[in-house]
Amino acid sequence: MYLWIKGLHIVAVVTWFAALFYLPRLYVYHAMAREKGEQQAIDYFTVMERKLYRGIMTPSMIAVVGLGAWLLILMPAWLGQGWMHVKLLLVVGLVGYHHVCLIYLKQFAAGRCEKSHVFFRWFNELPVIALLAIVLLAVLKPF
Repeated sequence: MYLWIKGLHIVAVVTWFAALFYLPRLYVYHAMAREKGEQQAIDYFTVMERKLYRGIMTPSMIAVVGLGAWLLILMPAWLGQGWMHVKLLLVVGLVGYHHVCLIYLKQFAAGRCEKSHVFFRWFNELPVIALLAIVLLAVLKPF
């Protein structure tokens, strides 16, 4: 049972991160379209962003958290290890990032987002750093 849950957890993580990488990239293009006044593109990005967030990103996050909790129930000793504490802190940060993405999604949909495409290019890098740290912690278990 453990390996099935772990496998599904990994699939959910991959799906969630794909969305965490793609949604801010859509924000880059949305901000560029806004700066150019391209209303048709703005409308297109608004729909894409909403569908990605609600249809893929949020269900994936829920699966990651739920399956991860299940794994911790099966392996409670991990909660006593420092690497897991850091990993869980990073996951909490990613859940926060996920919700910040929702704030920007709502701002774009209402035509109120004033962040530049350059801001979103940098914003898009945060999950990359988290992914690198989480994977290395899970594989190396350094402390």
